[in-house]
Amino acid sequence: EDFMEDPPKKFFRLAPGREVRLRHAYLVTCEEVIRDAQGEVVELHCRYDPATRGGDAPDGRRVKATLHWVSAAHAVDAEVRLYDHLFTEEVPSPDAELADIVNPASLEILDHAKLEPALAGAVIGEAVQFERQGYFTADPDSTAQRPVFNRTATLRDGWAKAKARGQAESQRG
Repeated sequence: EDFMEDPPKKFFRLAPGREVRLRHAYLVTCEEVIRDAQGEVVELHCRYDPATRGGDAPDGRRVKATLHWVSAAHAVDAEVRLYDHLFTEEVPSPDAELADIVNPASLEILDHAKLEPALAGAVIGEAVQFERQGYFTADPDSTAQRPVFNRTATLRDGWAKAKARGQAESQRG
């Protein structure tokens, strides 16, 4: 979501050669993309500007995106359950077969999500906001070693909306 190797014009997040602000840190520029044997992106090598601690550049240059990030070295591994609409129809017909209208993508489980260390101590039922993602609740399946969070509400995603609008326009014309 925050990185694209070949971004469209209005994508202002991280991309090769582009500079962004890391929240509570520095301005960084992506210089290299590392892939695994299957071609999946596994690392981004970035250059940071040490003069931009806190996010402002002394020379006045501006960036259009601030990214929330989690330190891989200090992050807690967690399971995150992303719940979506249960049915494929907004108002299911009373005559419809249940198997025909259940959304097979109504639950996506992220097994190795990286979270802030403080979330390891979340109390069961406690609601928290994952920045730019939505609201989540600590699940009873949580342990101190492996917290589990369930998404309870999403946030609006301006980029997803713009992307969907662009796809709809390209299908029309």
